Amino acid sequence: MLRPALLLMVSISLLQGCSNMFFIPMERLVRTPADIGLQYREVEFESSDGTKLHGWFLPAEGAARGSTLFLHGNAENISTHIGSVHWLPAEGYNVLLFDYRGYGKSGGVPELHGVIRDAEAAIEQIVKMEETDHTPIIVYGQSIGASIAIYAVAHSQYREHIDALIAESAFAGYRRIAREKLSAFWLTWPFQYPLSWTVSAAYAPIDAAPKIAPIPLLLVYSEEDRIVPAHHGELLYKAAKQPKQLWRVPNGQHISVFFRPEQRQRLLDYLESVTQP
Repeated sequence: MLRPALLLMVSISLLQGCSNMFFIPMERLVRTPADIGLQYREVEFESSDGTKLHGWFLPAEGAARGSTLFLHGNAENISTHIGSVHWLPAEGYNVLLFDYRGYGKSGGVPELHGVIRDAEAAIEQIVKMEETDHTPIIVYGQSIGASIAIYAVAHSQYREHIDALIAESAFAGYRRIAREKLSAFWLTWPFQYPLSWTVSAAYAPIDAAPKIAPIPLLLVYSEEDRIVPAHHGELLYKAAKQPKQLWRVPNGQHISVFFRPEQRQRLLDYLESVTQP
């Protein structure tokens, strides 16, 4: 009797964890852009269901070459993820970074459908901002933010205003990545298929990828990424239509590609090529 009861308890625990594995929010902001020498202003806007969202707008230094909407990964909040985009204002790019519902100063509780709504609202926000008028609009997501960005851009009513999509370490589908993670550990290996089927197949980036075109799509992966392996990039690249590029960068971990100066310059050159007439 003990063994079946233990398996039942493990199954229930894993089932609950599987549904919550994608969002690990942190409310406390550990720093502001001013703490790292950046000008900024607070931004507040609402998701389509009325949830209040909070973000920061970082103005470009000098004449703006473009405006970037940043969608961060699944843990912490913008006060830690600012490290991924703090360098862009000095290169002439405005940046709008915001927290999904339940993260930082944003209201609500994170869940996939609501976070997709938040991304859609953020696209509308950056398109309509006075500071971004007449600048190319770039959407840049990392990890789950990249996966959300692929779906949101593909279905956005403002897609005609988007000039490029950068997806770093996006996974091909929520159910697919859940199954991979469950299969990697001996305790959860037997449950990988039944539990992964409790994860919704909705909003899968691989289904949205063909709808990105004609917006240029850049997929970026670290070869050594153990969180979202680079084979997800191959799947998304195959599903997407031109114009598209896939970068598989050696010697790096999860969402670390643009920590390196040569990769930052490579990205700037790419943006110049796809956003300038």
